Amino acid sequence: MANPSANPSNSPSVQLGWPLASTLTPQLRRRLNVGDLLFRGLTALFALVLIAIGGAIVAVLVYQSSESIQTFGWGFLVTSKWDPVFKEFGALPFIYGTIVSSFLALLQAVPLSIGTALFLSEMSPNWLRGPVSFLVELLATIPSVVYGLWGIFVLVPWVRTYVAPALSTTLGFLPFFQGPNYGVGMLTASIILAVMVIPYITSVAQEVFKAVPLPQREAALALGATKWEMVRLAVLPYGRTGLIGAIMLGLGRALGETMAVTMVIGNRADISLSLFAPGSTMASVIANEFSEATYELYVQALIEIGLVLLIVTVVVNICARLLVWSVAGPNAGTRGA
Repeated sequence: MANPSANPSNSPSVQLGWPLASTLTPQLRRRLNVGDLLFRGLTALFALVLIAIGGAIVAVLVYQSSESIQTFGWGFLVTSKWDPVFKEFGALPFIYGTIVSSFLALLQAVPLSIGTALFLSEMSPNWLRGPVSFLVELLATIPSVVYGLWGIFVLVPWVRTYVAPALSTTLGFLPFFQGPNYGVGMLTASIILAVMVIPYITSVAQEVFKAVPLPQREAALALGATKWEMVRLAVLPYGRTGLIGAIMLGLGRALGETMAVTMVIGNRADISLSLFAPGSTMASVIANEFSEATYELYVQALIEIGLVLLIVTVVVNICARLLVWSVAGPNAGTRGA
């Protein structure tokens, strides 16, 4: 029997004129390919550049706020007085405003988002799924300043004329719905934030529901379950962790929103239980006062607020990503509709 390697004309490596190639395995030849090595190096460089940019942002924020960190220490996070005239700075009103407005936004956005995702993944006819999904995703592309203009000219008058009086009449015995009603305030900011985070929660929740195995749905239906019972017993429990991740992604979006919130929240460094009262968030105070900061410590205090906001947002997004991957896999975000 003839040996193929003994015939030079049958060896691709000999045809390439590279004597060493005849002794290398195909896997090793692919590893030593110049084009592959260059491509791998370039892509790794791009990834490292992104990591370096993130690290540089953190380093610059820490360096630029070092005097504020040394002056106020941990008290910066728990002090409620913000008085640039007397050089007294505490971030507590802005941390409170950020947390409360984001929490209220999630209270309104989560039911709407999960309901929409369930409709699109389980109930919607095929001809309607595509257009509705497109419109929901379109909400995420609207610039935040446009949301802010809509909030000023539509939402604020609507809240001042209809929503706040109705809440004061029915739930006025609670401290959350007492006090003067200006239209601008924490309630209005939470409504506009809810509208802005709905597309994010809906899109991720829809992907999570798509990841539920089809046999699990068919088994529930085969046992006589209705459509609602199938969703309640087979779909929702399977995607519970992923839904938490979707909600946390929405929370991360709400925490960092700046322009739309700045235009409707009232921008007052105060802590009030009333949802009608003006407030401020970490992002809005930076946007409002950075151009007016006239001395170094004032600027550094604002930069330290930005550092706190960055840390909170990064931690929330990391937790959300881990939760989504745990139920849908690392490629969930790339699946087609």
